[in-house]
Amino acid sequence: MNTIRPLWLLLICLGSALAGWTAQLLLTTNGFTSPVLQWPSLVTMVAGMAITFAFGLRVRRYTQGKLKRRLDPLQAARTLVLAQATAYAGSLIGGWHIGLLLDVLRGAGWGNQVVISSLVMIIGSLVMVIVGWVVEQFCKLPPEDPSAPGAGSRKREEDEGYAAGTN
Repeated sequence: MNTIRPLWLLLICLGSALAGWTAQLLLTTNGFTSPVLQWPSLVTMVAGMAITFAFGLRVRRYTQGKLKRRLDPLQAARTLVLAQATAYAGSLIGGWHIGLLLDVLRGAGWGNQVVISSLVMIIGSLVMVIVGWVVEQFCKLPPEDPSAPGAGSRKREEDEGYAAGTN
């Protein structure tokens, strides 16, 4: 499984910023309101981040040997996918609101409700990216001890090392 690619996060952010800016221009020139996520969306984002982080802590406790029972590899793989989805979704949401903010700041001021909501969503999406990246790091297995029996018997690949042990 591939790791989170910062370049992809940046490209997603830039692409969604362009889409948000275009949507803002088209909608507001035709008399519609700005397509900004409202404050209750932040509650959903925080809940998703909390769930992702809780699952990540469970995987981390397993990789550190602090979990008493065996962790299902499928659950670890799902946690990794959830972490990556959280990071990419944060990049998408943040880029969209950056695009909105760029257009709204030209005509409005910093006190406009769309500007405030956009800033809140940008900060929340940045936290989503950070949580996704941190939980992905939780899912990595510690390096093998070369003196342990059987160590080095399998070939290491580029993306190997996740708690799920799947590639």
